[in-house]
Amino acid sequence: RRDVLVLTPWLAPIIWEGTFNRDILNAQYMRKNLVTGVVTFAVKKYWFFIEGFMSSANKYFLAGHQVNFYLFTDNPEQISHLQMAPENHLFVITVQNHSQWQDISMSRMDIISRYIRSQFQYEVDYLYSIDIDVQLFEHIGVEIIDTLVGTISSWQYTAHRESKSYETRTESQAAIPKGEGDFYYTASFYGGSVAEVYKLTRACFKGVMEDRENDIEARWHDESHLNKYLLYHKPTRLLSPEYYWDEEL
Repeated sequence: RRDVLVLTPWLAPIIWEGTFNRDILNAQYMRKNLVTGVVTFAVKKYWFFIEGFMSSANKYFLAGHQVNFYLFTDNPEQISHLQMAPENHLFVITVQNHSQWQDISMSRMDIISRYIRSQFQYEVDYLYSIDIDVQLFEHIGVEIIDTLVGTISSWQYTAHRESKSYETRTESQAAIPKGEGDFYYTASFYGGSVAEVYKLTRACFKGVMEDRENDIEARWHDESHLNKYLLYHKPTRLLSPEYYWDEEL
């Protein structure tokens, strides 16, 4: 494709429809006998999205390959019986509720890193965090698999660096210096190898807690800290805005 940017300045591929051959990638992936995990959170009113997310992800996310879905919720009794593909497994994990959605959002990094250490590292090779209020309409395949993967925000894709939604206040651990920044990444879809996702989530949560001690909250909460991390730890693969498109656009 010549209509879009397909390579970053540090030579990581940007994955768009039409830039890969899924049949070839599937054959390579199958030989490695890998398991991929998906983490999602349905807390408070977000339990409403569980059925739409799970039914579409079960159908379209790495179809034909083994996927473990880890659903964190404060309301496990709301989950009806979900029919999963034979190669997929759903694990429902009860998580504490918080009074404010910002606290829920910012605790996700801590929860993910703790479960990587205690459980996920023994069960999956790659791990992706995806927001529960997503529905998949097309196949998302093994073209997303790499060591450290970020998804370019659909809202910020065409914005100039100066107008991207970075945290700029220097007192925040999420601050990105003026004139720096590559892409703006959404916290709604990111992942990679278990080891790299562990490093990312630990670093982001550490930044969140340091901000909290200094009585500051980053502009876009955990997403701001994610963008700071990916500025200095370059993703090995980027997913185009096609992978997380906002229907308002």
